[in-house]
Amino acid sequence: MKILVYGTGGVGGYFGTRMAQCGHQVTFIARGEHLKAIRNKGLQLKSIDGDYHLNEVCATDNPKELKPDFDVIILGVKSWQVREAGKLIKPLVQPNTTILPLQNGVAHIDDLTEILGTNNVLGGFCRLYAKIEAPGIINHFGFPPELIFGELNHTDSERVQKIKQAFEKALFKSTVSTSIKSDLWKKFIFINTVSGLGGYTGYSIGKMYELKDTRKMFAGIIKEMLAIAKARNIDLPNDFDKTMMTFISNQPYDSTASTQRDILEGRPSELENFNGYIVKQGEKFGIETPVNAFIYNSLLPQELVARGIK
Repeated sequence: MKILVYGTGGVGGYFGTRMAQCGHQVTFIARGEHLKAIRNKGLQLKSIDGDYHLNEVCATDNPKELKPDFDVIILGVKSWQVREAGKLIKPLVQPNTTILPLQNGVAHIDDLTEILGTNNVLGGFCRLYAKIEAPGIINHFGFPPELIFGELNHTDSERVQKIKQAFEKALFKSTVSTSIKSDLWKKFIFINTVSGLGGYTGYSIGKMYELKDTRKMFAGIIKEMLAIAKARNIDLPNDFDKTMMTFISNQPYDSTASTQRDILEGRPSELENFNGYIVKQGEKFGIETPVNAFIYNSLLPQELVARGIK
């Protein structure tokens, strides 16, 4: 299978390297010092499931250099970068090209389908702790990863089964979902709960959870998100709030989310697509979101500076 990985950070770098390791033809879109290191020394994966060094790597920072002959395009950029990425890959998308976005959140799906239409786009996300340790080096830690994807119309199609067969050769679990919109929201509720608050406090998931009042803020974020999901007709279990709190409590104590790390290091983050999205959806549906609003508005000045917006 011929695969383009657009965005070679922790997510794209991990899954792209594993796919190349098992024999698929993978091209990477990267940039800056990371791209330079990949071209000079290859792409190194450090993983709790076994290290791997991809010596010969096809990598570029210019999609215009590529031919439109990819079977699958995996989007590994941040959710706020999806709209731009969608425009840049549009010339590469043929009728039989499948776009697999792996962003956290839900707003990016609307961005992609608006630009590329609904026929080529799947819903997808992953459970993975990975980051760029240094230029050309991806570090996977925490627990074994899983990639979940499915048709946006919730059918079990031939193409998703074909992609699953290709993924099964790699060293990660892949799951086809026939309720991907609900599953995207389940992941979104987790990552939004821990990311913005983590960026605000500066502490790990475990540290925040063990403090009673901060744990109450977790619960408040979840409650507000469930109200928005209900307004959007997203089907979630009645006791999902309890399930999510248990899930958060079981995370590695010192773990942090990528958006949290971006905020703490002063980089542009997914704040707008996370807490900001919930606040704006609350305004749309007439639902109060005080905890999300507090986090969003507290971090917004820093976010604007990081993006160079005055």
